[in-house]
This record gives sequence, structure tokens and C-alpha cells, in this order.
Amino acid sequence: MKKISDITIIDDDAITVFGLRKLISSSVEYNSIKSYANGKIAIDALTDFFNNGIQIPQIIFLDINMPIMDGWEFLEAFIELPIAEKIRINIVTSSIDPRDKKQWEHYKSKSHHMITFNQKPIDRTKITEITEMA
Repeated sequence: MKKISDITIIDDDAITVFGLRKLISSSVEYNSIKSYANGKIAIDALTDFFNNGIQIPQIIFLDINMPIMDGWEFLEAFIELPIAEKIRINIVTSSIDPRDKKQWEHYKSKSHHMITFNQKPIDRTKITEITEMA
């Protein structure tokens, strides 16, 4: 089993965060999991990490529909950070809106980070696949 240093979950739904934490804990070894309830809190924390030389998480699970700053706004700000490492960003959504897939394609082509689009619910097999590719 591959060990991941740090994982971040950005989602305003406490039940989803709880479920992802349980699945991750039973599927992969990691140093830490942090969670943030919206993109604004997350981008502020990750910008602070970057500015202070703290390692950016290897894997980010990102909801797109959140208050204050949604997932697309977070992505826009995140890809502007001059992070050399290739971060695995996993959009996790219940949205079936084709515009969301177009947005994903836009950001995927605009960034060197690995950005994937995943439908909720995420299962153990998907968690294993995501963490193996990180």
C-alpha cells in the first residue's frame, strides 16, 4: 500500500467529509487529512502553506457546490499558485449538469495538476484508484 503524505477534503457537507475520511482511512496509509467547509477557507490555508514552505497536500478532494467560495473559484485561485509539484485534485460532485463537465475540461487543460471528475458517492475502489495515481 502506497503512503500518501497529506490529503485535503474541501466540502461543506459533514456527512460526505465523514464518509470520505472513513473510506480513505480504510484504503490508504497517510500522514494527515485536513478538511475545509468551503473553498475560501481552503485556499487561504493552502496559500499560507505555500508561502511558509509547508508541503501542499498530494491529494485534494473538492466539492464544487459550496457557499462562500465554490469549487470552481477555488480551482481558479489554486492553479494561480506557482506550485511546481503535480497535485491530484479530485472533483467529487453529485452534479449531473453538463456545464460542470465543461468547466472541469477547461481547468484540466489550463493546469499541470491532475484534475479528475468523479460522481458522488465515491467508493473504496475509486479511493484506491485515486491514491495509487497520486
